[in-house]
Amino acid sequence: MSSNAFDLTGRIAVVTGGYGVLGSSMAMALAAAGARVAILGRRAEAAEARAHEIRRQGHEACTLIADVLDERQVAEARDTLLAQWDRVDILVNAAGGNVSRARSDGRSVFEVPLDAFEEVLRLNLHGTVIPSMAFGEVMARTGRGCIVNISSMASIRALSGVLGYSIAKAGIDTFTRWMAVDLARRHGDGIRVNAIAPGFFISEQNRSVLLKPDGTHTDRARAILSQTPMGRFGTAEELAGSLLWLCSDAASFVTGVVLPVDGGFSIASGV
Repeated sequence: MSSNAFDLTGRIAVVTGGYGVLGSSMAMALAAAGARVAILGRRAEAAEARAHEIRRQGHEACTLIADVLDERQVAEARDTLLAQWDRVDILVNAAGGNVSRARSDGRSVFEVPLDAFEEVLRLNLHGTVIPSMAFGEVMARTGRGCIVNISSMASIRALSGVLGYSIAKAGIDTFTRWMAVDLARRHGDGIRVNAIAPGFFISEQNRSVLLKPDGTHTDRARAILSQTPMGRFGTAEELAGSLLWLCSDAASFVTGVVLPVDGGFSIASGV
C-alpha cells in the first residue's frame, strides 16, 4: 500500500468538541495530515483559540459555533461550512464527557437524580447522533465520507460510579455499527462509520478523579493502572494514529469497528 493512502490533503474535517484535551489533539492531527479543519462547539473563544493555533502552524482552520444538542444550530453550522468549503469529508464526534451530578461514587446509584442521568445520556449519545445526522446527510448525497465516533472503556466493562455515561457510550457503539451498515447499503462503500474507544487519559473533566492536588494518583487511578497492562495512562497524541488511519483511504474497507486504544485495559483479566 502506498504511503499516500494515509494522506488527508484537501479533505474537510469537522471536529465537535475540538477544543477539549482529546478533541484538540485530534483536530491538530487531522490538520497536520493535510485536512482543512472546522472546530465545532458552543464555546466561541475556546474554539477560535484552537483554530488560531492550527493556523499558526501553517494549516487551514475555521470555527463553527453551535451546541451539539441543538439540531437547528448544528444544521446552521453545517450550512455555514458548506457555503465556505463546499463539502464535508470527515466528522469526528469528540464532544462529550461525564456529568459530576450523574456519578455515584460514594453513594448509592439510587440516589443519582434522574435529570442528571438524562443530562449525561444526552450530552454523549444525542451529542453524537445530532451532528452525525446533519453532516452524514451531506456525505450521503455525495456518496463519500467518514464519521468517527468516540466510545469508551465504559461501554464494554462495568466501571463503578458512571452508569449514565456507560449507557451513553454503549449506545454510541450500537449507533456506530447501525449507521455503518445502513449508510453502506443505501449510499455505497464510500461512506464509513467507525469509533475509537479510548482507555484512560487525563483530561480536564477527569483530572480531579484521577489525580490528587499534589499530582499523585487517587485510589481510582491506582485501580485503573493495576488493570492496564501497560501500567500508565494514555496521552492525547496516542489517539492520532488510529484516527488518521480510520479517516484515510488506508481504511477504505473498514466500517462499523469500535477500536480500543487502551494500553490493554479491555483485554486484561486481572489475573
